[in-house]
Amino acid sequence: MVIGVGPGIGGAVARRFAREGLSIALVARRPEVLAAVAETLDTFAAPTMCLTADSTDETSLRAALDKAAGELGDPDVVVYNAAMIRRDQPGELSTEGHLHAWAVNVGGALTAAAHVLPTMALRGSGSFLITGGMPAPDPDYTSLSLGKAGVRALVSLLDLRYRPAGVHLATVTVAGAVAPGTAFDPDHIAEHYWHLHNQPPDHWQREIVHH
Repeated sequence: MVIGVGPGIGGAVARRFAREGLSIALVARRPEVLAAVAETLDTFAAPTMCLTADSTDETSLRAALDKAAGELGDPDVVVYNAAMIRRDQPGELSTEGHLHAWAVNVGGALTAAAHVLPTMALRGSGSFLITGGMPAPDPDYTSLSLGKAGVRALVSLLDLRYRPAGVHLATVTVAGAVAPGTAFDPDHIAEHYWHLHNQPPDHWQREIVHH
């Protein structure tokens, strides 16, 4: 399952896992985005379903997770890729604006984790991977810097809680602007997610930084 799918990293991750024959559940706010990404999966034999949900809406996100599990089975891997990427300097954004950015960048990830990780823990396997960023805080991207710092803290907390039960928690920290044909090509970045999902437990990494 890829939450926050789009034409960049989310779509590339979906294609990378579909290439291996895994069933794919795509989650995004806009149906047209889902349709465009789903079309790029047509060359693969993997079953695909599209689910419309807002990552900041706990009810709709949990409903999407339940629907995917009901039709495709409990997920082996969940990738949380939703983010609000915007330029804002300290003091420029209102408190309400910061809370909304936090809800996208961190809150939705916590909702998804709380929903799927207990089942993974009972099963004794699974991966929960979050797209990170901003390895160094940038005052021109204040809300994003705070959000990605929150993602690192969240993964650390979840790792402490669920690693002993056999669940792999990790972030892929992208240290630059994603664009095809560059060092930050989404297809190249997607390889990290597949690599993390397939690491044996004694080699689990909690973070990969893509420079």
